[in-house]
Amino acid sequence: MYDRYSNEVKITISNYFQGIYNGDTEKLERVFHPQALLYGDIKGVPYFKNVADYIDGIKNRKSPKDLGEDFSMKINSIEIIGSNAVVKAHLPMLGFNYYDFLSLNKINGGWKIVNKLFTHVE
Repeated sequence: MYDRYSNEVKITISNYFQGIYNGDTEKLERVFHPQALLYGDIKGVPYFKNVADYIDGIKNRKSPKDLGEDFSMKINSIEIIGSNAVVKAHLPMLGFNYYDFLSLNKINGGWKIVNKLFTHVE
């Protein structure tokens, strides 16, 4: 379901993609709520981090852009109800085939990622 906020959500997710692709941790700090949590699995290994640790990990690795990878991240779907949104996204990068489920909430006039669930699919 799309509504009047769909472009705002798309901009937030675009900034999320650019932050990951370019290794731009300031951009990531702007799109995530400071208390966001990340859960998932990487090749069957459980993963859990708070957003500060996640962003620190991005800061300390080479970005997909630095490694010469093509940008191929995309939004698969968006559903918005009131001040909540759920985005399903595909993020192939760094030798992985990630799928994210991102929960967003409109906080103080802006959309913030409050939770990230993800997995790598062979």
